[in-house]
Amino acid sequence: MPFFSVIIPVYNRAAMLERAIRSVFSQDFSDYELIVVDDGSTDRTCEVLNRYRDRITIIRQQNRGVSAARNAGLRHARAPWILFLDSDDEYLSGKFSAHREFINKNPSILLHQTEELWMRRGRRVNPMKKHRKLEGDIFIPSLKLCLISPSCACVHRDIFIRYGTFDELLPACEDYDLWLRISLRERVGLIPEAFTVKYGGHPDQLSHRYWGMDRFRVYSICNILSKQNGMPHEYHIAAVRIAKEKCRILIAGAKKRQKMDFAAKLEELIEWLDCDSRSNKDFSFLLQE
Repeated sequence: MPFFSVIIPVYNRAAMLERAIRSVFSQDFSDYELIVVDDGSTDRTCEVLNRYRDRITIIRQQNRGVSAARNAGLRHARAPWILFLDSDDEYLSGKFSAHREFINKNPSILLHQTEELWMRRGRRVNPMKKHRKLEGDIFIPSLKLCLISPSCACVHRDIFIRYGTFDELLPACEDYDLWLRISLRERVGLIPEAFTVKYGGHPDQLSHRYWGMDRFRVYSICNILSKQNGMPHEYHIAAVRIAKEKCRILIAGAKKRQKMDFAAKLEELIEWLDCDSRSNKDFSFLLQE
């Protein structure tokens, strides 16, 4: 059994995929397996994967989105520790050894991440203060935006048994949703050195594809509020506050787009959030275009 299972989901990124794969092969820690999930690519991705078929596990499926691709990789993973790598990112040397050392020193922490370098259109950029990675109890600061990068994360497989996998209904912010569910109960670790390069700025990123990304985050927060009876009081107060803030921003955007029905449903959702005793509610309208 390998120590790490590395999962790369890919869809039509043949030009970037090879860089990601090679960054895994360049690690100085060899006790791992690499699983690449081709999510129905129609470009040269299959050709690239065939070059490495003797060294990796290849899973091919119809296009179902990044959540379904990562979950397919999880079903095939054999290792106790799971690493993710987006197909447009790359690992820096020493990453696996750094994770192994952290695990040995912190056996009770089942989710941790490294720092990362950001590249946009070929140039190094510095993340804003709001993107600063945190450790320990990060649930409340994670409500506003995602503070864990999949390509930086190292997760024990027991986490997915306890809290579930990536929500395949979410077309985006699926990582925000998962990390929020986990950080509600678990402390998160941090390796302060950068071992991942995160590339951005290309047009096929999910953040460029969907309007009103906060609607997916509101969906996640409301799902947690509807299911968690034992949530700490301060968590509950913060979750309601942030969800309402995001709803109001979405309402303003919806009215500008003449999406009046959507705005009205958001107003109803704010009323639901204000109730002390919440009835069952369908949040699926937040996922619709």
